[in-house]
Amino acid sequence: MSLMTHFLGAAGALALTTGAALADPAIIYDLGGKFDKSFNEAAFNGAKRWADETGGSFKELEMQSEAQREQALRRLAEAGSNPIVMTGFAFGDVLNTVAPDYPDTKFAIIDMVVEQPNVKSVVFTEEQGSYLVGMLAAMASKTGTVGFIGGMDIPLIRKFACGYVQGVKAANPDATVIQNMTGTTPAAWNDPVKGSELAISQHSQGADVIYAAAGGTGIGVLQAAADQGILSIGVDSNQNHMFPGKVLTSMVKRVDNSVYEAFVDGEALEPGLTVMDLASEGVGYALDEHNAALITPEMKAAVDEATAKIASGEIAVHDYMADNTCPVQ
Repeated sequence: MSLMTHFLGAAGALALTTGAALADPAIIYDLGGKFDKSFNEAAFNGAKRWADETGGSFKELEMQSEAQREQALRRLAEAGSNPIVMTGFAFGDVLNTVAPDYPDTKFAIIDMVVEQPNVKSVVFTEEQGSYLVGMLAAMASKTGTVGFIGGMDIPLIRKFACGYVQGVKAANPDATVIQNMTGTTPAAWNDPVKGSELAISQHSQGADVIYAAAGGTGIGVLQAAADQGILSIGVDSNQNHMFPGKVLTSMVKRVDNSVYEAFVDGEALEPGLTVMDLASEGVGYALDEHNAALITPEMKAAVDEATAKIASGEIAVHDYMADNTCPVQ
C-alpha cells in the first residue's frame, strides 16, 4: 500500500510515496521525472527489481524544482530511510552539506563523487560506452555525417560526446560529427520539442545517425529521427524498443544495477568510490530483436573487438572530465 504525501514549504510541493516501515530504503529521482525512459527510469527499474525480489518497500521522491534537493534529503533522513539513493550529479553539493548531519544514515549518489564517511559514490565510464555506439554510428552512416545531441551543457555530457566522437573517428577518420546541446539549465533534460528541432536541423546538415544523451529530451530526438527516416541512438536505458528498426542501438548505463545493489546492501552499504566501466559491464551497447537487423556481423565483430581492447586497456578512451578537453572533434 502506498501513501501520497505533499511536503509544503518555501521549496514548494514534493511528492512522497512510502511504505510502512521506517527503515525502508529510498530513492530521489533527478529532474526529468521517474518515467523519462532513460536515466531516472533505469534507477526506478533497479529499485523495483529489489522490491519484486524481496517483497520489500521503498520510498521514492520526484522533485519539481532545484530548491527541493536539500529538503528531500533531510525529510527522508529524518523519516529514517536507510540507505538513501539519489540519481544525478546535481545532488553533490547538497549531499556534502546534509550527510554529516546524519552520520548513521548511508547515502549513495550516482554520477558524482562526494567524499563523506557515510556516502557511496558511483560513477560510470560513459566515454567507453559512447565510443562503442560511435563506432556503430560511423559504420551505419551512408552520408559520413552523424550527430550528437546532449541535454544540459555540462562536463558529464561533454564526456558522452567526446567518447562518441572518438568511436566515430576510429571507424571512419573522415566522418563529420555535428554536436548540439539542448540548454544550460536543468530544463534541458525534459524538452522533447527542442530535441526534435535539433534532430531535424542536424538531418538537414546531412546527419543520418543521431546519438541523444539528453534524458527526456532524447525522446524527441528519437521520434524526429524515426519521422525523418534516419537512425537514432538511445542512452542510459535500452531504448531500442521505442522505435523498432529505427534505433540503431542504445548506450546502456547500468544505473539499475547500482540502485539495486545499494538497496540489497541496505544499512550495510559500503561508503567510498565505485567505478562502473566496460570491464565490469557498467556500460555497453544494446543488441536485441528490435535492432538486430541494423547491426551487421561485421559491425558487431568490430565493436566486440573494441570492447575487449577497451576492457583490457589496449584501447584507452579519453575521459573529457579528466582535463575538460577532447582530443578529437
